Amino acid sequence: MRRKVKAALAAALSLLFLAFPAPRAIAAYEGAPGASWHAGSVFAGCGRDRIALTFDDGPHPHLTDGILSVLDKYGVRATFFEIGCNVRLYPEVTERVISAGHEIGNHTDSHSFLHGLSKERVLTEIADADDAIYAESEYVTRFLRPPGGIYDDAVTSAAEEAEKMIALWTIDTRDWAHTGRDAIIKTVLDNVKGGDIILMHDYISGEAHTAEALDVIIPELISRGYTFVTLSEMLLCRNQ
Repeated sequence: MRRKVKAALAAALSLLFLAFPAPRAIAAYEGAPGASWHAGSVFAGCGRDRIALTFDDGPHPHLTDGILSVLDKYGVRATFFEIGCNVRLYPEVTERVISAGHEIGNHTDSHSFLHGLSKERVLTEIADADDAIYAESEYVTRFLRPPGGIYDDAVTSAAEEAEKMIALWTIDTRDWAHTGRDAIIKTVLDNVKGGDIILMHDYISGEAHTAEALDVIIPELISRGYTFVTLSEMLLCRNQ
């Protein structure tokens, strides 16, 4: 009896695997996360002296402002990938991000993983987040970052239809895991190179050290000759 149950379970799992194509993530490319890579509708950085700071999951009523303060201190612009439901909760924070000259990206409406979803469901996630952002600021996003950086053909197709470029990253600071200040700094400074897109978060449940790490990372990278840019500014180097 147990063998029959195991056989049935194995068959069901096989069908599930066939039904949902294997998701893609940046780790699949060029030995990432260290590699800069771009092609078609997917972008993961370029440029000899350009660095893009990106922040996922906001806006947050307190953490976002702390990060904005550090960025303003050094005159740095960044890209914030915002979640639609958070924008509706804290629209005034989104306004402050935009007013400070930063770029806003689409991080879906609910932060659901997109791989395995229908194209129509993915389009809804993109559109609902865009609507939340536009309703407060009349801002139109250019980039989509799938939660987890994971996507499949349906996500790629939906992004193209929604006129978004999928944007990934090359350095993951793991600040979302409550990583300490010094560990975040070490991850960036030991691995950074021109064209990197650095992944951080401005919405973390619990202890967060992102802003204080940035207060060390930014001046050090400036001293090394790097320039901080938004993703749209970094994208300009693709054809250079």
